[in-house]
Amino acid sequence: MLAAAAVCPHPPLLVPELAGAAGPELDDLRAACAAALDALRDARPERIVVVGGADLAGEHGAGAAGSLAPWGVDVRAGEGEPVLPLSLTIGRWLLDRAGMAASSFHAVPFDASPAECAALGARLADGPGRVALLVMADGSARLTEKSPGYLDPRAEPYEAAIVGALARGDARELAALDPGEAAESQVAGRAALQVLAGAGGASHAEVLYHAAPYGVGYFVARWTG
Repeated sequence: MLAAAAVCPHPPLLVPELAGAAGPELDDLRAACAAALDALRDARPERIVVVGGADLAGEHGAGAAGSLAPWGVDVRAGEGEPVLPLSLTIGRWLLDRAGMAASSFHAVPFDASPAECAALGARLADGPGRVALLVMADGSARLTEKSPGYLDPRAEPYEAAIVGALARGDARELAALDPGEAAESQVAGRAALQVLAGAGGASHAEVLYHAAPYGVGYFVARWTG
């Protein structure tokens, strides 16, 4: 059963060694991520599962490692050969920083269908014992004229729908997100969020952070059952 979930973004700049002079601008985001992970710990899960978007599907065990070398600095999360994509590497880095450990890591393709995402979420939540999900999901990259994908007026309401669903703990609203609109608004976290939807909703939900400091929407939320 799903005992708790945390939703965090996965920009490389979240890691201070890569942020450089921009580091202090993300202090509030880092603090919100830490608070969301505290909620996972407080739920006393028997398993913590990390889910994040990637180009290809993949499942990795607890010892899987990642590196941020492709983004400029070889900061490692875990030991051994780096195999985790960016989203899961940042997820492992957040857990390591909090003194927590995952039981498994799951990469879901960015273009996975809602049905595929829901099936994965249900499978992860239906495993033995109390399960906590750490969902790594970026918002839109088309929110401002300085965004990586430039401004698209459709992006803001799409992102607002995501944040509203997270604030309400509403799995049905997340499940209803349109993949085509997500692609047009360059919402990298759509598939991972729909895995969360497949795992179940929440009786208590809170959005701890929502901003677009570099033209990309970042949100942090915590859910408890």
